[in-house]
Amino acid sequence: MAPTHTLAAKSRRRFKKLSLATKHYRVMETSRLPLSSTIRGKLISAGYTSLSSISSVSSTDLARDVDMTEAEAVDISKLANQISGSNGTTSLINGGKNAWDMLHEEESLPRITTSCSDLDNILGGGISCRDVTEIGGVPGIGKTQIGIQLSVNVQIPREFGGLGGKAIYIDTEGSFMVERALQMAEACVEDMEEYTGYMMHKHFKASQVQMKPEDILENIFYFRVCSYTEQIALVNHLDKFISENKDVKVVIVDSITFHFRQDFDDLGQRTRVLSEMALKFMKLAKKFSLAVVLLNQVTTKYTDGSFQLALALGDSWSHSCTNRVILYWNGDERYAYIDKSPSLPSASASYNVTSRGLRNSSSSTKRVKMM
Repeated sequence: MAPTHTLAAKSRRRFKKLSLATKHYRVMETSRLPLSSTIRGKLISAGYTSLSSISSVSSTDLARDVDMTEAEAVDISKLANQISGSNGTTSLINGGKNAWDMLHEEESLPRITTSCSDLDNILGGGISCRDVTEIGGVPGIGKTQIGIQLSVNVQIPREFGGLGGKAIYIDTEGSFMVERALQMAEACVEDMEEYTGYMMHKHFKASQVQMKPEDILENIFYFRVCSYTEQIALVNHLDKFISENKDVKVVIVDSITFHFRQDFDDLGQRTRVLSEMALKFMKLAKKFSLAVVLLNQVTTKYTDGSFQLALALGDSWSHSCTNRVILYWNGDERYAYIDKSPSLPSASASYNVTSRGLRNSSSSTKRVKMM
């Protein structure tokens, strides 16, 4: 019998050959596209080595990753779909993917910074696009502050490491403060100008800041809903609205809970309506490669002989979101805890709410890392 280390070495060699063969095949897939060698090289360099990897992303993301116009990206996506369909390389079930492409998608997902690097770290770099993230906590913990901050930060231009997108803010409680949004917008512009000055001081080429605080406010689409029927109607309309405003990269609901805690006596019906709404949000996140952030309230739950605080809407709702973040007080400091996520480990981080927005708790004057 061959020694164990010899068998292990043979297995590694076979796995390496298989990996190289798979990689070679995937590169050959993109090489079959009737495009110029320059464009094919750009696609492969950006990681788009298979037809399915091209088909699985939006034309906006493809244009950004490969440095081309969106019209060119649309044509390439159509071409990849036609070739893969005619050669039978896609799954027989519409929408099927392989695990390799899913991994590539997950690693390349854009994220929205919270302006608190400690919070960004436990979130894997920020709030993830194509996911539905629930953020809940007690009154005064900073849920609305986080929502407003994200609606500002999603607009940070791509040259500064942002998404250059727009925001939809759905306000069910009347807690959105435009003056607070202006404060955060002014701070965001100042941070970008400081970053530009820092890069120029270090003799690096830096982009000039073209954005103004009023531009940021113009790119926040605000909707005030006063009943659960208005909320349902608006959610049903979002697909059409975002199709007409393709730069939208985050949808914030503050809060998802308010009308469903007051106006529903039939809990079974409430559960069904909320499940349908959650499904619509998930479809929007996937279809438009955007982040959905649902702010939630707390309630009391009787557990093990005592009442404890828990996020509202019950256990069934807790499975409706991709990620769940719980905000809580630890003494005089605010903390965020990753309670549920398929890709992030459970972890906590402190954060501070300042006049400039969210910041690390250790220093409210720390410069925001843009890239």
